[in-house]
Amino acid sequence: MKIIAFGASTSSTSINKALATYAANLADNVEVQILDINDYTVPIFSEDLEKDIGHAEGAKAFLDDLAQADAYVISYAEHNGHYPAAYKNLFDWVSRIDRDIFKSKPAVYLATSPGAGGAQSVLAAATASAGFFGGNVKASISVPSFYDNFDMETGKVTNATIATEIQEAVATLLA
Repeated sequence: MKIIAFGASTSSTSINKALATYAANLADNVEVQILDINDYTVPIFSEDLEKDIGHAEGAKAFLDDLAQADAYVISYAEHNGHYPAAYKNLFDWVSRIDRDIFKSKPAVYLATSPGAGGAQSVLAAATASAGFFGGNVKASISVPSFYDNFDMETGKVTNATIATEIQEAVATLLA
């Protein structure tokens, strides 16, 4: 089994990438591949540009990499209550190639932020729209106050309750 994980963020110090990496690596006896959305460069989407260039190469590469997964762990960053612009733009390009992006493969959706809200708004949006894009969300978890609940040095959740929630969520991918 292969789990592909990524943080929907372009930050080089992304807390969402750290959380997705932690969660995906909780699964035993699986191959884990961590993607960095910075590796999939695409121009700002427009229908006019799509007519001119066709499908953006970065979007095709991202979709090809996603296709290699048996399951996903995605942690959504939140910018002003929504997806970060870079992730939304990549997603828009990819969905023009194949709207069934996630092919009904099991997924765990996560979100975190430094604040007490834990990026709940973007997690709710991602979970609510998943079915339109072939998403098969088995569990979704918001992690509030990231730096109070995660040790960036060790790459681990420090809050026992949250750690158990994430472990149980990841186990649903293996069922």
